[in-house]
Amino acid sequence: MGVGTDSDGQAWCQFKSVTVRVSFRRPARPWTGPRTIRNLISPFAPARHVRLRQCRRGYRCMEFVMTFGFGQYTYEVAEGWFKPPNGWTFGWIAAVACDSQDRVHVYSRSEHPMVVFDREGNFLASWGEDVLQDAHGIWIDGEDQVWCTERNTHCVRKFSPAGELLMTIGTPGQAGAEDGVPFNLPTDLDLAPNGDIYISDGYGNARVHHYSPAGELLNSWGDWGKGPGQFALSHCVRIDRYSRVWICDRENSRIQIFDLQGKFLTEWTDLAKPDTIYFHPEEDVVYIAELDQQISIYNFDKELLSQWGGRQRSARPGEFVACPHGIWVDSHGDIYVGEVQADSRLQKFLRQN
Repeated sequence: MGVGTDSDGQAWCQFKSVTVRVSFRRPARPWTGPRTIRNLISPFAPARHVRLRQCRRGYRCMEFVMTFGFGQYTYEVAEGWFKPPNGWTFGWIAAVACDSQDRVHVYSRSEHPMVVFDREGNFLASWGEDVLQDAHGIWIDGEDQVWCTERNTHCVRKFSPAGELLMTIGTPGQAGAEDGVPFNLPTDLDLAPNGDIYISDGYGNARVHHYSPAGELLNSWGDWGKGPGQFALSHCVRIDRYSRVWICDRENSRIQIFDLQGKFLTEWTDLAKPDTIYFHPEEDVVYIAELDQQISIYNFDKELLSQWGGRQRSARPGEFVACPHGIWVDSHGDIYVGEVQADSRLQKFLRQN
C-alpha cells in the first residue's frame, strides 16, 4: 500500500494492485469531495479508514490507512502474515494460541491440525496428524504445554511443547449421555492457578466440568436454559486473575461468571454470540471474539474499550468472512483471530498504540 502526490498534482492511493488517483486544485481550497473518494475506494476498505491531510505546495492529499478499533486499542492488519509450506492448506481455523515465546499455534480442521509459526509467520513445526481429529478449543499453560479440546471425539488432550501426547481426559470416540455426563461434544478448557482443569461441555451437554490436575472429575454444573447457571451452549471457559470462571453462553448471547466452585456471580448480556475470550494477564481487560463477525474489548466493569466488525460478512482485510471463533493476544499486544465456516482465515491485528 502507498500514498502520495505525483508531478501533476494528483493524490494517489495504492491498495494491493489498485491505485486510486484524484486531482486537486492549487492552491488548496476547502475540501468538498471526501464522499466521492470514499465511494471510489469502498470496494477495497471501509470508508471510516480514509483521512485527508494537507500536502506540500498547497495540494490536498488523501491518506489511506487501514485501522480497526478505537481509543487505546487501535490495530492495523498484517496481511498474509503466516507462511505455510508449499501446498499446505488450512480448513476451518477453530482456535489459536501463543506460548511464552510468542510461537503461534494454529489449531485447524485440516490434514495438519496443529501448525506452529513464529510471530513473523515463519513455519516452525506441525504435529498431531496421527491423534487430533476435530479441532475446537486450545489452551497453553505456564509450562508451554498445549491442551486441545476435540469436539467430535469427546475428549481433551494434553501435549508437550514438542507435540508428545501426555494425557487424555475422556474416552475418544465415546460420547457421554445428554444428562450431563462428560463429555458430549466439549468445546474448550482453562486451568486454575492450582492446576485444576475446567472444561466447557457445550454442544451435547450444557455443562462445565471441574477436574483435578490428574484428570479426576471433582464437580460439574449447568443445565439447558436461560437462567443463572443454565446454558444454551457453553462454548468457552476462561479463568481471570481473580480466579473467576467466565463461560461464553453463546446461544444466549451472554457471558456468565462463577467462582471456582460453580457459584453464579454475575452475567454480561446483550453480546453478539460470544465464541471465545482472552484475558490480559496483568490488566482487567477481556478480548471477545463474537460469532456475529465482531471483536470487542472491554474492561472488567464492562466499559467498551474498542470494537470492530459486527453482523456483516466481508472478505476485506480486518473484517470477517464468517465467524470469529478463536482469539489470542501475544506479549506485544497483537491479536490473532481464527474463523470457522470459511477456510484458511487467520488474521493478525497489530496494535498501534
